[in-house]
Amino acid sequence: MRILISADMEGATGTTWPADVEPGTPEWQRCRPMFTSDVNAAIAGLHEGGADEILVNEAHSTMRNLLLEELDSRATMLTGRHKDLTMVEGIQSADVAGVVFLGYHAGAGAEGVLAHTYLPNSITGVWLDGAPASEGRLNAAVAAEYGVPVLMVTGDDRACADAASYAPHAATVAVKDCVSRYAAVCRPPATTAASIRKTAAGAMDGAGRLTPRSTGPHTVEIELDATHLAATVAMIPTVERTSERRIRYTAPTAHEMVRCFKVVTTLAATAMEHRFG
Repeated sequence: MRILISADMEGATGTTWPADVEPGTPEWQRCRPMFTSDVNAAIAGLHEGGADEILVNEAHSTMRNLLLEELDSRATMLTGRHKDLTMVEGIQSADVAGVVFLGYHAGAGAEGVLAHTYLPNSITGVWLDGAPASEGRLNAAVAAEYGVPVLMVTGDDRACADAASYAPHAATVAVKDCVSRYAAVCRPPATTAASIRKTAAGAMDGAGRLTPRSTGPHTVEIELDATHLAATVAMIPTVERTSERRIRYTAPTAHEMVRCFKVVTTLAATAMEHRFG
């Protein structure tokens, strides 16, 4: 049974500060082993629960953060950019029987440690078909379209609460409790690893292909923090500007919805100017 792990870093054990997850900083180097520990705990638990093949898809920033030399040898890792389905690349394989969202976080505009949606700032809100949308909600829509159940979500307590709204049957593990966007009560790696491992093993009870569920078309609305960003991304075909700082687009499938979202955020990032955004 093959399981996919989509591994993000903001919701990993110990990360609370931007530098903790910014590639190249000393703080990032310090946090990489804790991130890898979370992933290894999930791998161990999934194997105990019956998984015989696990693919870890690096889903954070440059997608080159996990320490391959320390990865559990029972898994393989998809690392680096660029990928068709970004954070959930690999879910389109017909033999994937479940996905784990590891190290996830709350969405833009919501309360949560390092909360954002794709861009660290500049996006102040995202709505998918009218509902506030985190990266988890966007990726869960893609998973449903391929008939892949979300088995487990790890992150801070706010990420776990968010998961209940888009994957109500998924198990959750809170590795820290939000105090503010840049502060949390953190559990040490040994504690979080034990919790992740135990929960992942039990979550395998929900593994198995489901009937693919196409819920499209999907309408995405994005609020940005500056007018020039909205004007820039509105140049993308199918994307319309609905107000000074809001844009909207409709995609026929979740697959196309998340691909267009990546285009929007990539173009918005190129339009930012240093501290002025």
